[in-house]
Amino acid sequence: MTAKIIAYQGEPGANSDIACRDAYPDFEPMPCASFEDVFAAVQEGRAELGMIPIDNSLAGRVADIHHLLPKSGLHIVGEYFMPIHFHLMGVPGATREGIRTVHSHVHALGQCRRIIAALGARPVIAGDTAGSAREVAEWGDPSRACLAPPLAASVYGLDVLAENVEDEDHNATRFVILSREYVEAPAPTSDDEMVVTTFVFRVRNLPAALYKALGGFATNGINMTKLEAYMVDGEFTATMFLADVEGHPSSPELARALEELEFFTDELTVLGVYPAAEFRIEGEHQPK
Repeated sequence: MTAKIIAYQGEPGANSDIACRDAYPDFEPMPCASFEDVFAAVQEGRAELGMIPIDNSLAGRVADIHHLLPKSGLHIVGEYFMPIHFHLMGVPGATREGIRTVHSHVHALGQCRRIIAALGARPVIAGDTAGSAREVAEWGDPSRACLAPPLAASVYGLDVLAENVEDEDHNATRFVILSREYVEAPAPTSDDEMVVTTFVFRVRNLPAALYKALGGFATNGINMTKLEAYMVDGEFTATMFLADVEGHPSSPELARALEELEFFTDELTVLGVYPAAEFRIEGEHQPK
């Protein structure tokens, strides 16, 4: 039986590769050169699902996704939160004392400043973390090391010189899972269940339109966990918003809030109604 495919952006061993393997162990991860390629793979049926990073707790939102997702025709069917760890790697036989340069994605370099300073090495920006591991393996130079996810060491045959070298231990990335098919999660039946609804909207170009549009969520007790604005087609008066709320559209409270929102918008599109990840639910249950 042919394995189902889940597409991701990056090279083998990347964090997105790890997320695919963790969240969908029965699927075969398919690396893609760009986010556009991931969307195309799902749209064209070469992959059943796509795994896309959308937010990072340190770096913020992932560029381009907000523009690509609403126009893709794809739907969010799930979310996955993954703690981010970086290992310092070198070719077999390399030592920490011999390292002169450390290669990785700009965000990884910025999140691992302490180990780079301790080594007295020069940081060098690479296209992505897993790609830097591949390059270090190809160069075969023991003075060159990389910062990459743990999986990359086995993929490219590198030695791990130090584990979990990130400066902060609360670094996490939120991924969304995309599908051609619209699959709506059922409404929760207990307090231990949670559903997230993601949508995009464009408010009318009227005074206080955004304030009025969001009022319904406050009055109906809906928790909005994400609200981000981005420009559309270079028009300063055509701002789109992407929002996540906790709740199911079939609930009276969220239904009323969305109805009020629609009254003040020119465009409203639900991108997905999907089960909340355990990471999110556990966070909700932490003492405030």
